[in-house]
Amino acid sequence: MDTHSSALKVMVIDDSKTIRRTAETLLKNVGCEVITAIDGFDALAKIVDHHPHIIFVDIMMPRLDGYQTCALIKNNRAFKMTPVIMLSSKDGLFDKAKGRIVGSDQFLTKPFSRDELLNAIKAHVPGFDIVPNVQ
Repeated sequence: MDTHSSALKVMVIDDSKTIRRTAETLLKNVGCEVITAIDGFDALAKIVDHHPHIIFVDIMMPRLDGYQTCALIKNNRAFKMTPVIMLSSKDGLFDKAKGRIVGSDQFLTKPFSRDELLNAIKAHVPGFDIVPNVQ
């Protein structure tokens, strides 16, 4: 697959509108295509349609939490290689360990910075050159 043929597709799953908007703004400013979802169920439907290159998922969400969402993504043959980055306001060892168990590739603590988001993408999606739009 030629990853340079289109924009990097990034999915952000969070029940917080503020977090979704912040991440979306930061990522769109560097040329990413951003798909947002309000919870795991919303995300699973959109993943099939959009095939994101990387997924950021909040841990604490209603209905289907981030751990369950990550496990479902990683247990699907079509998406198991898609990097999943867990987002949490908690920075506990237990949370990180549980994230690893369900297959997450990295753990970011909220509030995250622009550089943390971009560094996670650079680390897990090789071949994409993210160049910030200078304003």
